[in-house]
Amino acid sequence: MEKIKFKTTINATKEKVWEVLFGVETYPKWTAVFAEGSQVETDWKKGSRAIFGDGKGNGMLAVIHENIPHQYLSIKHIGEIKDGKETLHNWGESFENYTLNEKDSITELLIDMDIVKEWVEYFQETWPKALAKVKEIAEKG
Repeated sequence: MEKIKFKTTINATKEKVWEVLFGVETYPKWTAVFAEGSQVETDWKKGSRAIFGDGKGNGMLAVIHENIPHQYLSIKHIGEIKDGKETLHNWGESFENYTLNEKDSITELLIDMDIVKEWVEYFQETWPKALAKVKEIAEKG
């Protein structure tokens, strides 16, 4: 596993950024950068299962490891879905973390991920585009 990190500053409160990241309406908008038709099935509560799908029967299985509203969300990836079929994996410490820090209504959003080597390049290209989309949506109002 390799650890990768991404950061952006958003001219919006951490509550607004949080809502953009994990809101029912906005989540599919910014995650379309990763996969068109992107969707999630979860309640985002600690210990809850999460299915991140592409709308075509493929995606990732995860568990919400931690949720401190408007501050920190940690997702532990535990498997994948291919053609609608779930396969669990022992990836060890495979986390995707969102940290939000606000000062004077400006939020710093930090993403850090544990990722297998073959996916590093893809995420290094895609995360900056996704963060730009989060920033655009949050700053629009």
